[in-house]
Formats: sequence, structure tokens, C-alpha cells
Amino acid sequence: MITVEDWALIRRLHLAEGESMRSIAARLGVSRNTIAKAVASGSPPKYERAAGDSAIRAIEPKIRALLKDNPRMPATVIAERVGWSGSPAWFRENVARIRPEYAPADPADRISYEPGDQIQCDLVFPEGRIPCGPGRERVFPVLVMVCSHSRFIMARMIPSRTTGDLLAGMWELLEGLGAVPRRLVWDNETGIGRGRRLAAGVPAFAGVLATRIVQLKPYDPESKGIVERANGYLETSFLPGRTFASPEDFNAQLSGWLPGANRRLVRNTGGRPAELIGADRAAMLALPPVPPLTGFSSRVRLPRDYYVRVASNDYSVNPQAIGRFVEVHADLETVRISFEGRDAGIHRRSWGRGQTITDPAHVEAARVQRTAFQNAAAAPEESGLDAELRDLADYDRAFGVVFEDGQVLP
Repeated sequence: MITVEDWALIRRLHLAEGESMRSIAARLGVSRNTIAKAVASGSPPKYERAAGDSAIRAIEPKIRALLKDNPRMPATVIAERVGWSGSPAWFRENVARIRPEYAPADPADRISYEPGDQIQCDLVFPEGRIPCGPGRERVFPVLVMVCSHSRFIMARMIPSRTTGDLLAGMWELLEGLGAVPRRLVWDNETGIGRGRRLAAGVPAFAGVLATRIVQLKPYDPESKGIVERANGYLETSFLPGRTFASPEDFNAQLSGWLPGANRRLVRNTGGRPAELIGADRAAMLALPPVPPLTGFSSRVRLPRDYYVRVASNDYSVNPQAIGRFVEVHADLETVRISFEGRDAGIHRRSWGRGQTITDPAHVEAARVQRTAFQNAAAAPEESGLDAELRDLADYDRAFGVVFEDGQVLP
């Protein structure tokens, strides 16, 4: 079959210019019969499938039955179930034609964002492990928060995805922004909540900020597409070619990169985030006068080994608090232990696992305290004074014990 262009050329050469069919056939490399048919045809050639039932139509009821029970079943699985042996591409094309009747497409609306209305939040887990102690490496999450109106990006690495660390990371970034949006948008992150139920501590955090934390329904990535695009931008523009000596080094490099990232021109807004953030911030709420409770807090009785455990790491405490209840609080950087309103230990938080962090002053205090205890126990003997001993018969008479043949009777 000749093309439409060849058909037009043949008719022009033969009818308009009078060229013979023989010369046209030689020029195009086709037979004279093809040239004759093209000259005689009043319309360009068009491929038409022969009428009649195809093999697809014969098994279409089976395809529909499978799609009715499972609308998302892959075409390859359907082909196997119905015994299709023809062209896989032709089968997929027909399944794609039928599937929308049972699994309608989910349209995504274009959303406009008002200034100050929302900040979208998400976690990114960069590839590659980061050193977090001698011979130890881990993958840490990066909290990313983006102002939806201005596209202004805020981010920092945090020790874990637990509720305390997520709230502490959010508060630090909002404090740096200097304002609070009306909504903080999350997906179903476990540390924030699941199944329309916020995790412990999250409602109080939102209450202090006078904001609302919104968790999106599953399979709705478009509703937080702003932060998803920011995640991709961070992974393709910040991470490639960089190495990090520690989490602190990661955050230092990230802090140096973000100002330039927020000066980029965003196509959808036609502006630069660093210039549009002013309107976003002006429409937001002010920071609360009292900071919200974030991080990890607990109250435990200090054991004899004078260590407390925070996030799988052990931290030393002043041994004077042994046997007493101590208050333990950890934020992103510091672990602080206190009792009776006094500091009993302050440590830099370790981001590793299974580590023991010891203050030499606590070890020395324990040595002095142990020596004093041992001396106090040995004092009666060393003083040369005879300790007064009570006759055991006094206890027998007091409790009415009578000895007969070596037996103790009540």
C-alpha cells in the first residue's frame, strides 16, 4: 500500500503534469498496477480492519467478569486467566478500553493555595548511611516542610521518626520561620497518627500553636504534591555528589543550600519563594508565647548503676539521685536529667544506637560515694567499740517459742 503523500504525488505527476505511469512507477519503485489504482482512486488510501468478530470479542465476557470482581487486575493476569494466546499488545489495548467501565480514573484537580493557609510536611530518607559514632552508620529521616503558597522550603535531619522527634523538628522549623500556618498537612505518618486518630502529644502540640494538623486519606499524593516535588528537588539537586561526616554536617550543608534553593524561579507561581514568603508569613499566626512540649520526656527511678535509657542509648546521672525519681527530657540535640529541681546530668544526644554516654564527673562522684559507703559499713569494727548484741532467747520468749527435742514449736 502506498502512503497518502505518494498518492498525492502520483495524481499530480500523471494528471497535472502528464507524466506516464511507467516513469512514475520507476521513480517510486512500485508496480504500474499500483499507479493505475492510485490514478483511478478518488480518495487517498486508508487502512480498514476487515469486518467480523475478532478473537477479543469472543472472550470479552470473561474479561468483563474478571474486571467486575477485581477492577485493578493486571492485563497479563487477565490474559492468563482467559487463556489468551494472541498478541499481548493487542490484548492490553482492549483491556485498557474496557477497564474504565469498572475502575474509573481518579481525576486530580488543580489546587490554588491561599497565603498562610497551609504547610505541607513529609519525610525523606536519603540513600547512603551517615556516620553517627565510632564504626556506626545509619539512615536518618529528613523532615521537609514547604509553604504551599510561596513554595518556601524548610528542612532538617532528625534522629528518628518518633512522635517526639517529629514535633521537635516541626517546632524548630516553624520557630525559624517565625510564624504558624492555619494547617499542617501530613500523610499517614505513624508518629503523627493513623486512621484519623492523632498520636499522643500531637493534639496538645497543635493546641499550643493554635493550628490544625490534617492527615490525608491514603492514595492521595496530589493533595501534598508541593512537598513531594520539593522532596524530588532535594534528592536531585542537593544530595548528588555530597558526602557527610555526621548528622550535624548534613544539617550544616543543608542549611547552606536552602537559601539558594528558595531563590529559584518557580514556574507555577512565576515568582521566587524567598520573595513570596513575606506574603505567606504575614497571613500566618504568630508564634505562641510559650513553646509547645516536644521531644522525649519520662520519669524513672534511678537504679544503682546511675544510668537512664533514652532512645536505646544509656546516659549517666549524678549518683546522688540513686533510688530517687528523676525527670528525663531529650530534644533533638540534648538529653537533660534532673531531680528535685536540680540538674543531675546534661549530655549531647547521641544519634546512634546501643551506646553508653558517660560524664567523667559522675564516675568520680560514684567513686567518692562508694568509698564513703564502704567506710560507713566498716566503722563499728574499726572504732574498737563492741557492738551491743541482743540475746536470741529474748526473741524466743517474746514469740512464745518452746524447744522440745530440738524442735521449735509455736
